[in-house]
Amino acid sequence: MAPAVKSSCGAILNSDRIDGTYANVNWDELGFAPTPTDFMYIMKCSQGQNFSKGNITTYGNIDISPCSAILNYGQGLFEGLKAYRSADGRILLFRPEENARRMQMGAERMLMPSPSIEQFVDAVKQTVLANKHWVPPPGKGSLYIRPLLIGSGSVLGVGPAPEFTFLIFVSPVGSYHKDKKFLNLVVEDKSHRAFPGGTGGVKSVINYSPTIKAVAQAKDKGFSDIIFLDSTTKKNIEELSACNIFIVKGNAISTPGINGTILPGITRKSIIDLALDFGYQVEERDIPVEELIDADEVFCTGTAVVVTPVGSITHQGIRTEYKIGAEAVYQKLHATLTGIQTGRIEDKMGWTLEVDGRKCSKADMEL
Repeated sequence: MAPAVKSSCGAILNSDRIDGTYANVNWDELGFAPTPTDFMYIMKCSQGQNFSKGNITTYGNIDISPCSAILNYGQGLFEGLKAYRSADGRILLFRPEENARRMQMGAERMLMPSPSIEQFVDAVKQTVLANKHWVPPPGKGSLYIRPLLIGSGSVLGVGPAPEFTFLIFVSPVGSYHKDKKFLNLVVEDKSHRAFPGGTGGVKSVINYSPTIKAVAQAKDKGFSDIIFLDSTTKKNIEELSACNIFIVKGNAISTPGINGTILPGITRKSIIDLALDFGYQVEERDIPVEELIDADEVFCTGTAVVVTPVGSITHQGIRTEYKIGAEAVYQKLHATLTGIQTGRIEDKMGWTLEVDGRKCSKADMEL
């Protein structure tokens, strides 16, 4: 491998990785699993201060104290977004400023400093550019981008960390549910994902591990994932372990409302806007679990799952099946969303952001 060099914009790049060639990956076999890439982004700040300047560094393990707040008390957030390669070779991000805003909202809840929207977006662009040969060819997947904000400083008593780390790593990915054309779900009525006053409405790291056991048990029974009910009435659907849910009945599309226990998904928000643009009646509201029986379609949304149809839902031993296929509503929404994300459809919404080489181009390299 050629030696690393430093660009005039401060990024450390490898001189044999700036010519637009692809990494040595079997793109046809990509699933949703981590693939180590070349570089990551790190920025630090102390409690009571603001993030200022970060840098691109070689991808690898990080040093962290056993007493860190993230390890002891789960003081941490993460985001997820993707970079897509268009047919004409451009690399596009989808609404990264929304991820930045959501991280700021979560940081306020978790008593953490957060990068500004400009810092967040610039860091994402730098990280993608440094790893651009890992962005899959058009139609072969995407580059998953994982920003982390963690309490990396040492604590013993419960309290905020004295130091915080903002880190971004990336991995090329394919389908989240590889080889599955639709999902078969089961309603979980014993455990709950989130509680009023908790952290269900922000992307906290502590939201996800409590779902692992219930999901594993469901998968052992042949289900793809579970639907959680609200913890107060135990009557309304909320979301899956890692994505939002929509139901379709006639011209009406409904999804659980944002009430503090539901994650405000960026794909969710985008699908609502697209559905309204298509003329559908969209409702954000409480959805009793009984309404699943009468729905025409059900689909899930998220950065990882994109727009994925649900083939069946089982509740209290009763299985209900739903419309899937070319004429389904989710197909139109999926095609439009992915068309915008990959540059196949004109972005009239202003959602995509091109990752260009003006800040860290080949001409900037100090060879």
